[in-house]
Amino acid sequence: MRGNKAVAVMRGNGLAPHLNGMVWLCDTPRGVCINARINGLPASETGFYGFHIHERGVCSPAGFSGAGGHYNPGGTPHPLHAGDLPMLMADGCGGARLCFVTPRFKVRDVIGRSIIIHGGYDDYTSQPGGDAGPRIGCGVIKGV
Repeated sequence: MRGNKAVAVMRGNGLAPHLNGMVWLCDTPRGVCINARINGLPASETGFYGFHIHERGVCSPAGFSGAGGHYNPGGTPHPLHAGDLPMLMADGCGGARLCFVTPRFKVRDVIGRSIIIHGGYDDYTSQPGGDAGPRIGCGVIKGV
């Protein structure tokens, strides 16, 4: 069935020039399974990085501001946006792996949007986006 699988090829900007990786999305009976494999994360104070789906599939300009805010069709506060995802946690070599299921959307709802990695941790409190720091990684979600 078209629209039930997608992928985002992640790349970094000047704040994380070595950042790269893939994020796969697949509809399941319990929600969307998201599987992320990221490399080249820069050192951080905590080792945690905000990880969100943003409104637009635009990974420009250099700060990735073209991606807009968090994907939030319900108009809910952070961290209840549909695009609010668990944080990435880096290993000691700048790599992160994350796999989880979310019932907040279907794959078809996010194709054409972007996944953003932030340079700091998401406090899950601050509005509108968790005070997760600058955008350091971006990938456009494309159906497969």
